[in-house]
Amino acid sequence: MRLDGLTNLSDAAAESLRQYTGNNLSLNGLTRLSDAAAESLGQYTGSNLSLNGLNSLSDAAAESFGQCRRKGLLQLEALTHLSDVAAESLSKSQRGLLLGLGSLSDMAAESLSQFKGFLQLNKLTSLTDAAAESLSKQPGTLRLRNVSQLSDAAVRILGEKSDYGDVLSSWKLSATAKKIYKNACRR
Repeated sequence: MRLDGLTNLSDAAAESLRQYTGNNLSLNGLTRLSDAAAESLGQYTGSNLSLNGLNSLSDAAAESFGQCRRKGLLQLEALTHLSDVAAESLSKSQRGLLLGLGSLSDMAAESLSQFKGFLQLNKLTSLTDAAAESLSKQPGTLRLRNVSQLSDAAVRILGEKSDYGDVLSSWKLSATAKKIYKNACRR
């Protein structure tokens, strides 16, 4: 169900939507979500929950979404910041995560390294070596689509993550970094 025209969602309406039994619920027009509404939507049993208009997420809302035990996808592509506590909570979710973060702390990366599902960080342009090391241990599928600033060490670390395959073409890296990456992938 696409309700992308909604810009405001009451707690009662969120509770009603929790009971929706379809596979897809899209609420991309929302820019804010109360913790009570997040708790209700966190219990939505469909496969995909799209909240691509939210640019922030409270720790309590992240905890609600992190308690989801249903496979599928949680899309938060407008999210610009994620606290370390929120990252830890989301890492416990069974849903895949599409996050639009422009930056990621080393602690948040460490938490997300425990996430077992599909993790895509679409707007992330750089990673510290420590964050790269953490994310390289993430047991699920990891996708970094817009990375352009990585040290040679971070490139080598990520290149050793076996599920990366041919994602190098989407990275905007120097020729030297690409060579390091290709050599790491051959190991």
